[in-house]
This record gives sequence, structure tokens and C-alpha cells, in this order.
Amino acid sequence: MNTEDSRLDPPPENQSLLRVWTVGALCQAIADALDARFTPVAVRGEISGFARAASGHCYFSLKDAQGQLRCAMFRRAAGLLDFAPRDGDQVELRGRLGVYEARGELQLVVESLRRAGQGTLFEQFLQRKARLEAQGLFDAQRKRPLPSMPQRIGVVTSLGAAALHDVVHALRRRVPHIEVVIAPAAVQGANAPQELMAALAALAALKLAPDVILLVRGGGSMEDLWAFNDEALAHAIVASPVPVLSGVGHETDFTIADFCADSRAPTPTAAAELAAPSRETLRSRLDDLDDDLRTVLQGRLDGLAQRLDRAAGRLGRPSSLLSLQRLRCLHLAQRAHAALAHGIERRADAQHAREVDFPARLAQALQARHERIERAGLRLQLLDPALVLRRGYAWLSDAQGQVVTQARQVQPGDAVRAQLADSALDLRVQGRE
Repeated sequence: MNTEDSRLDPPPENQSLLRVWTVGALCQAIADALDARFTPVAVRGEISGFARAASGHCYFSLKDAQGQLRCAMFRRAAGLLDFAPRDGDQVELRGRLGVYEARGELQLVVESLRRAGQGTLFEQFLQRKARLEAQGLFDAQRKRPLPSMPQRIGVVTSLGAAALHDVVHALRRRVPHIEVVIAPAAVQGANAPQELMAALAALAALKLAPDVILLVRGGGSMEDLWAFNDEALAHAIVASPVPVLSGVGHETDFTIADFCADSRAPTPTAAAELAAPSRETLRSRLDDLDDDLRTVLQGRLDGLAQRLDRAAGRLGRPSSLLSLQRLRCLHLAQRAHAALAHGIERRADAQHAREVDFPARLAQALQARHERIERAGLRLQLLDPALVLRRGYAWLSDAQGQVVTQARQVQPGDAVRAQLADSALDLRVQGRE
């Protein structure tokens, strides 16, 4: 037996005093000792290798500069999380230390998890939220709807933020014709609330103020987003004369600014999409207006045509002048319809944001054509022979229905019909002078 072996093995006389453990029993004994000594235990560190299994259990490592510890968070505890843990997050957790016997590995079974420092900040957040809510800053009744077709969009964020790139990219893709005005401001740090308020005020004070303001920032910890929980900023958002749409953090992040804003989007990109309807949506809306206007115009033209038909029926046999006026009115109606169709097609091809007042101009053109048709109808009514008959005159026609305007058109003994204002008389010519 060499020297090294003699150090490892006990003297022969003491071997019978050692307990022989099975591996599982030894692991269980170590786990019991750890549980008795380190339950509960609170640890702070950085998350690494976070993974959520299909079962709902979460597994990750907690590390710092001096060490690393495997952690398991079972579905029940994971379901109580109020944020989505990510690699790199600094967190504080509570749990019990034990041994994963199947591998003989030391692990921490996590019972609760929160961002580092969140305890104090979260208490402040809840108190501030309750105070501002009691003041009415979150009331839905005071919140304004977003403009359906904005002409100009303001953006408040940091020039170096990824959120700015996401917002500008989304707006260029959806509505490249809409003007975007950027008011830079810090979105993190002690000076951020004042800069954010100044940016909101600067946009609202522009001669051509935007129709909506996007207040955006990417995700981060509660400390990173703390500027958006500032009370003075909350009051500035409520007092803004321009509707404010917030898009701060990720979908699971909520700030005081979200509750005060007129609308809230889960991300900066979603804020851009919510603020500006796409060109396809606008074109679809114009197509609907086109259909509605065509229906109204056709109904109007049909009504005027019926009026002409009724007027012609009251005349019995219209004169050539009446027929001419009727044809003229029909010609005007066809021209109006053709002009409307041409104008709609031309404007649909050239559609962009600055042509959003197209329905108003189209309505004015339609009104002008309606007035022309009304004037033509009035002139037609003035030519109505029934108005002449009511003044005591009669409309004479021979047996063939031809109008009798001169005495030489008939001979004594001929039958003629006299159309009066209320009825017709059948007469016979006795003579002529």
C-alpha cells in the first residue's frame, strides 16, 4: 500500500465503524442537512440560461462574479410572476436549498422571484398609481380618441433608442406620405422626466402641431422605465392638447404614463401601427365611399328621371320643344355620371395622405351637378303647357292627334279635340273666318 492509499483509507481497526451509504441515501441526507440550514434562503444574482419547459416549470442559473447556482421554479410559483424573466436580469429570489438526487447536483428551488430592488420601487409605484387614480388622471371619460387619418405624427423618444428605429420603420412601411416630427428626449435617468415634458410641450406648441404624439421607449427593468412613472410627467400627459399614445417597454411592462395616456400600445412598433392606418385600409375606405356616392347619385338621377316621366305624362303629347328639354336633361345626367366616375378613378390612382379630403371635394362636385339638374328641371316645369291651360287657353288637336295652330289646318265639319286645364272636349268645326 502506497502513502497516498494510506491517507485515503482508514486504519483497518476503524473500518468496521464507518457507515456505508447508498448514493441516494447520502444525497437525501445532504438535502435534509441543507434544508435544515438554508430554508428559507434569499439570494440575489443575475439570471443565465433561462428556459421555460412545456410543463410550465422554469429552469435557470443564478450567478455573480464569485459563483453560480442551478435553480428550478415549478409551475405554481412561475404562474405568480408579474414579469417575464430574461437572461441578464438582476433578480432577488426566495426558496429552499436542496439536492437534485437524480444527478447529485446542488439546486435552489425558487418560491418567489422579483427584479432586484423592485420591492421599494414597486411599493412607490403602487402608492403613486393609487394617488393619481384618485385624482382622476386615469378616468376613461376624459381620454380622447386617436385621429382616424392623421396628417402629422409626433414622436417623443431618445435619438439613440432602438424604439425610434422601430417606429420610423413601421411608419415608413405603412404611411410613407405622413409627416413625422421627432422631439428627442432622454428616456432614462434623473433628467429624463423633465426632458420628456419639454418634448411634449415643444410638439404641442408647433405652428403645425401633430395630430397625435407617440411617447415610446424599449423594454427594460423597473429602474430603466422609472422616468415614465414620474408624477409631473403624468400631469403633463393629461394636460397635453394633442392626444398622447404611449408605447413603453414590452407587453408585460406597465408605467404611470400608460394609465395617463389617451391610448396605450404594448410596444413602440404597435404604437406606430395603431396611430397610422395603412394605405390599404385608406384605399378600402375610399372604395366604400365610392360605392356609397355612386348609389346616392344613381338614386338621385333615377328620382329626377321619374319626375320627368310624370311631367311628360301630364302633357299628353309633348311638343318638340319639350322633347328637346327632356333630352337635354338626360344628357346632363349622363355627363354628371361620367364626370363623377372619371373623377373617382383619377383620385383613386393618385391617392396619398394629402388627398384625404377627397370625399369632401367629391361631395362639392356632386352638389354642383345636382344644382344643374335642379335648374334644368325648373326650366322644364316652366315650359309645362299645363301652366298655359290654367290661364284659360286650350290645346287643339285634329283627329290624327296633330296640333292645330292655324285655321287652315281644318275644314268645316272636321272633328277636333280641345284639351283644357282639367279635361278634354270633343268639338266639330262649324266654319272659319
